[in-house]
Amino acid sequence: MPINYYIFLAIILFCIGVTGVLTRRNAIIIFMCIELMLNSVNLLLVAFSKMHHARALAAGAANTTAGIEAQLFVFFIMVVAAAEVAVGLAIIVMMYRNTHSVDINFLNRLKN
Repeated sequence: MPINYYIFLAIILFCIGVTGVLTRRNAIIIFMCIELMLNSVNLLLVAFSKMHHARALAAGAANTTAGIEAQLFVFFIMVVAAAEVAVGLAIIVMMYRNTHSVDINFLNRLKN
């Protein structure tokens, strides 16, 4: 499958995530959109890793580790995303307990 398909899909997913973050007021949906953006970046990293590995194999390197670095980055991004979700959801639960709402605009009123 050509790399263009992966790039196009990742761009669509990233744009959906950005649109969701900018237009929604629900904190849970905003976190889901951030995760969607992180997963689109992961998709691109794995796609370029696969392409780089295929080119190294085509160049004649039988035992190559080319393209492994991007997959390691994906692993670390997933670990950081899982930690971000755990902390973010804990904050949302505490906000809901205090305000009985997960509306982000309500947090502006807490500044005063």
